[in-house]
Amino acid sequence: MKQLFVLLFSIFLFISCKDTKIQHIKPNKESKVVHKTNISPTIDGKATEAIWHASQWYQIDQKWLGEAYSVDDFKGQYKLTWDANALYVLVEIQDDALTTQHKDPLKLWWDNDCVEVFIDEDNSGGEHQYNHNAFAYHIALDGNVVDIAPNNIPTLYNNHVISKRTSVGNTSIWELKINIFDASFVDGKQNNPVVLNPNKKMGFAIAYCDNDTSKTRENFIGSEIIEGEDKNRGWIDASVFGTLILKE
Repeated sequence: MKQLFVLLFSIFLFISCKDTKIQHIKPNKESKVVHKTNISPTIDGKATEAIWHASQWYQIDQKWLGEAYSVDDFKGQYKLTWDANALYVLVEIQDDALTTQHKDPLKLWWDNDCVEVFIDEDNSGGEHQYNHNAFAYHIALDGNVVDIAPNNIPTLYNNHVISKRTSVGNTSIWELKINIFDASFVDGKQNNPVVLNPNKKMGFAIAYCDNDTSKTRENFIGSEIIEGEDKNRGWIDASVFGTLILKE
């Protein structure tokens, strides 16, 4: 009788759930409030707009890969703002050597110095390794933007992120305009960016691939605390991203 009950209950669960999408629950993290700008920043790498002077700095200081490093080798921080059209990021990187080991933007791009921005449009978390549940944009020194498309295809997404970098001495300023796309994005098709509105939540993280003289990157330094031994999870699991809340 007990076995019959278990069998009937299993059948009931199968019938009830077979057409229901399983929702991933993202762990709670402290949210960052991002204030709207009334004037869209000019993407020139100069950070002269009033919104950048008024915005808060956040640190890029979590070692995700590599050996211990000194502040003379690397130091990073960033600011955020938004309007209806895009998310804007100002990144200040102090790096004693800017290196491009691989000239082909679609080969071993993570071993070059680059800023990496992680975007999860609906803050749902979950796996995104070879799909567009979230994006992991690698922004190279020359402005090329790379992520992995479905079927494990390295792809340029230069119209997703518009960037400009200026460098003086060891300090580089990266100014980014990020058009936000949701999980319905299809490569090779016409896709429209999401219109951003107040109170929207998005998953977000930012990191830097630092390589001074090696054939492979020496450090990978991010903005979020990632628990466990494997901290190189951002390109696979959007659950490790932080959360942004857009406000007026």
